[in-house]
Amino acid sequence: MRRMKTTKLFELAHQALMCCDPDDKAAQTHALRAAWEEGALCLDSSGAPVSIPVPGRPEHPLLVQPRELPQRKPSTPQGRAILFHALTHIEFNAINLALDAVYRFRGMPADFYADWLQVADEEASHFVMLRDHLRSLGSDYGDYSAHNGLWEMAQKTAHDVMVRMALVPRCLEARGLDVNPGIKARLLSVGDEQGAAALDIILRDEIGHVAIGNRWFLQQCAQRGVEPMATYQQLLDEYMDGPLRPPFHIEARREAGFSEAELAYLEGVG
Repeated sequence: MRRMKTTKLFELAHQALMCCDPDDKAAQTHALRAAWEEGALCLDSSGAPVSIPVPGRPEHPLLVQPRELPQRKPSTPQGRAILFHALTHIEFNAINLALDAVYRFRGMPADFYADWLQVADEEASHFVMLRDHLRSLGSDYGDYSAHNGLWEMAQKTAHDVMVRMALVPRCLEARGLDVNPGIKARLLSVGDEQGAAALDIILRDEIGHVAIGNRWFLQQCAQRGVEPMATYQQLLDEYMDGPLRPPFHIEARREAGFSEAELAYLEGVG
C-alpha cells in the first residue's frame, strides 16, 4: 500500500475513496481509521469537495441494470456464489459510501467523522470476510455482474448531509437489516453455517451503522428546526420509487433508533 504522506483527513479519505484495488482500498480504510484514533489527522476544511461520478472500483464486476442481474438462489452452488457476490458488492459500495460521507460533508462535529470512519472500517472488514467466503465457493469478486444503485443514491444525496443520512443509512442500509434474517434462513437450509455466521456479524454492525445515520439525521433536523418524522416521509416520497415494501425487521430498526411512529408508518404504507 502506498505510504500516506499527509495528515489531512479529507485528502486521505479521498485517496482511499478513489483507490480502485479492493484489497488496497480496504487496507487504506483500516489505516485511515487507526490514524484518526491515534490523533494523527487534522480537519482541514480548505477547498470544497469535488464531484465524484465514479469512485475507485475495479474493472470488474460489470455494472448492469438490476433486472439484468443473475438470479441468487442459494439452493445451488452457483446460485449461492451469485448471492455472496451480490453481498460482497454491497459491502464494497458501502466502503465508498462511508468514505464519501467523511470526505464530502465539511464543517461537521469531529464525532461525525469518527462515526463514519468507524462505519468505513467495519464495511471494509465485511467486504474482506464476504470475499473470503465467496472464494471458498469457487468464485471471486468481479466474476458476476452487479448494479450501481448504492452509488447512484450517493450522487443524488451529495448536496445535503441531512438527505444523505435519511436515505443511505436510514433507508438503504436499513433495508439490509430487513432482509438479513430471510437470507440467513435460506443459507442455513442448505447447510452454509459459515455464511450464516457472517450475516450475524453484519447484522450486528449494520444496526450500529443505521443508528449512526439516525443520530446525525436527528442532529441535522434539530439544527434546522424541522420535524424528523415529516421530513423523513417527505424524503422517502421524493427520492424512493414507491413505498418501502415488507418485510421489516422491526426489532433491529427499533434498536437502531427508529421511533415507534416511524415503524408504524413503514408498516402502514408497506
